[in-house]
Amino acid sequence: MLENQEKFMSILHEKLENKNSKYYILTMGCQLNENDSEKISGMLEKCGYTRTDDYTDADIVVFNTCCVRENAEERLFGKVGEIKKIKEKKNVILAIGGCMMQEKGMVEKLKKSYPFVDIVFGTHTLQNLPENIYKTLYEHRKVRDVVDIDGEIYEGLPIKRFDKYKASVTIMYGCNNFCSFCIVPYVRGRERSREPERILEEIKVLAEEGYKEVTLLGQNVNSYVGNEKIKNFADLLDEVCKIDGIEKIRFMSPHPKDFKDDVIDAIARNEKVSRIIHLPLQSGNTKVLKEMNRRYTKEQFLELVDKMKARIPNVVFSTDIIVGFPGETDEEFEDTLDVVRKVNFEQIFMFIYSMREGTRGAAREDQVPEEVKHIRFEKLKELYDSRVDENNSKYLGTIQKILIEGTSKNNDKMLEGRTDTNKVVVFEPKDDTKIGDVVPMKITEIHKWYLKGEII
Repeated sequence: MLENQEKFMSILHEKLENKNSKYYILTMGCQLNENDSEKISGMLEKCGYTRTDDYTDADIVVFNTCCVRENAEERLFGKVGEIKKIKEKKNVILAIGGCMMQEKGMVEKLKKSYPFVDIVFGTHTLQNLPENIYKTLYEHRKVRDVVDIDGEIYEGLPIKRFDKYKASVTIMYGCNNFCSFCIVPYVRGRERSREPERILEEIKVLAEEGYKEVTLLGQNVNSYVGNEKIKNFADLLDEVCKIDGIEKIRFMSPHPKDFKDDVIDAIARNEKVSRIIHLPLQSGNTKVLKEMNRRYTKEQFLELVDKMKARIPNVVFSTDIIVGFPGETDEEFEDTLDVVRKVNFEQIFMFIYSMREGTRGAAREDQVPEEVKHIRFEKLKELYDSRVDENNSKYLGTIQKILIEGTSKNNDKMLEGRTDTNKVVVFEPKDDTKIGDVVPMKITEIHKWYLKGEII
């Protein structure tokens, strides 16, 4: 399969040589989508395209879609309308891929309402993009390349990294959990783990290229299955930590029900593994958790947090919380606030429940009114905001190891990086300071959404 795509990449590169052909890519959604977009970019550049940040200047526009939130479709169709205006003036190829294309009826909807879309591809056919571009350019065909299967794992796809010092590495695809609010298992398929040797090989290459930080990606990383030598996620963490040059290892996302002692011990014994653990709560009420099909209770979640706090020095937590799941009462929502108070999360990614067609949650008749959802969302946000200063105060005067990521977004005379626990730190550069360095830094000031530091 990949040999065939290599052939199309070579043919396209020869045909596009000296034409200054450009591509634009818009990524919607999670870090897995970002990683897929890096592979799309890698293939496009091997085809002879160069990247542009101006879609009006592009010869091919790619939208890599998400379908987790309800408004994702509105955003996509708005963007498609913008490209239609450009297509009326120049012969630009429009390709739409990603999770949304795997939703039932989406391909037909695009075909009927947006017939000018040239290529539609799904999460399991991303690797066919070079061939599909060839069919569009030289056979003048519309391509609808979406398959309703779990898909295979294709190794060796070219990849164009969007960052020079931090990289994400997918270790597994799909999900087996079928949470009743989530469409992901239906669009990304069942769990498939990459061979550990291929993962380690990819990370070793990154280290040789100067990357300092890697994030291991999967819908549920702690259900990773390896082989006889590297059996599970704990073993994989140990092996990644042995790679010289990689100084920080993060992972997204684990599931609380699968967070076993061996993973906790692997984090505790490996200083390279970040001390901020993303532990998705979703709800703090046991009844709601059962209806979400999360398979843990409020008490079990809190016990897990206490266990990690006891065994991992300086550990902190980030989380995901859904407000307004069908049937959630005010009293049940109070349980969520109770967990937030007890855990004192460093970061909370808050979401108002959004119905996704095809999930069990969407079929329920006891949907929470929108105004109630928004009231609860504001309560959660207010509680979190009230604790930010207190959480930040523990950093004052401490020495943090910081990867310098780039120029500050708000002050071009300052640089910025992140603590091990993902707090933004801004600081004045020294004469020998350069982006990509890992430096010790003393935290001198705390602000609500960032810290200020001084290189020592």
